[in-house]
Amino acid sequence: MEDEAPLIVGVSGASGAPIALRVLRALAEARVPVALVISDGATALLREECGLGPAELAPYARTVYSDRDLGAPIASGSRPTRGMVIVPCSAHTAAQVAVGLAGTLLTRAAHVHLKERRRLVIVPRESPLPTTLLRNLTTLSELGVVVLDAAPPYYLHPRSVDDLTDYLAGKVLDQFGIPHRLYRGWKATEAT
Repeated sequence: MEDEAPLIVGVSGASGAPIALRVLRALAEARVPVALVISDGATALLREECGLGPAELAPYARTVYSDRDLGAPIASGSRPTRGMVIVPCSAHTAAQVAVGLAGTLLTRAAHVHLKERRRLVIVPRESPLPTTLLRNLTTLSELGVVVLDAAPPYYLHPRSVDDLTDYLAGKVLDQFGIPHRLYRGWKATEAT
């Protein structure tokens, strides 16, 4: 539906581009309108990790914005959205959002979601976690941001990297109440 508020998907320059691609595909399958912003760093990683450029992601989004377009509609709190996810979220982007720097469209849209108290999810993908990033993630969590660590669950007995990627993409969709079949959750067994 054209009038439906979009979910903003920001892709920043952390390793984990396949997760972003799977999130975008799942949102397209669920017919959720997407406003997509890809940072310059993410462009290089998309090529390295997925063999894709930004143009190949365009079919999964209703609108694709340049990260330099600070005048885009999603830079304003007066434009309704369904929420925003930054997947993957680099340590640099997390730091900028944590301290309120909004010099790119991706960080400006995140700032709008903070000030408007809208759902903001970030998916950091870094290991080991440096103390500065841990502090920034704590700040973001205290501000109401959902910090969804890109950590796979081995109790689901994944058989491939795709299984792990599907799980992480499904966890993102869960945060926005979007139904999917990307993974099956924990099945508790009765003790005998």
